Amino acid sequence: MSDTTAPEPGAPTPGSTGESLDDRTALESLVEEWLTLPDVAEALGTAVSKVRGLVSERTLVGIKRGERNTFQVPAAFLVLDDGAPHVLHTLRGTVLVLSDVGLDDAAILRWLFDVEPSIGAAPIQELRSGRRAEVRRVAQALL
Repeated sequence: MSDTTAPEPGAPTPGSTGESLDDRTALESLVEEWLTLPDVAEALGTAVSKVRGLVSERTLVGIKRGERNTFQVPAAFLVLDDGAPHVLHTLRGTVLVLSDVGLDDAAILRWLFDVEPSIGAAPIQELRSGRRAEVRRVAQALL
């Protein structure tokens, strides 16, 4: 099994949580760019096993997608800081809040990338802009 097709911890397989083709199509229209785990490892200058650890720790979330059904994460989860790419620091805590309210990974991605009316923007945009507290307040209100 190659590094790009192995199941990821915490990542439901299509159909296991009621994920439908419509759900996947919605995500495709919301997320502009996706990265495979080897792509993330290359961008971060680390090993794929370390990136798998980030997925296991819920620092990164993604879904299986594409023609080869490989596990991929949105490129928007990586940010440049002092010229070096890293994972958005506020992502993990937000993902944990969304998991605690009962969302699976596909639903977490939809919530992060779709415009949230109470915020007026997509939560991922707000997280990237440093507005973590507002995003998490809205996420906790989903309970």
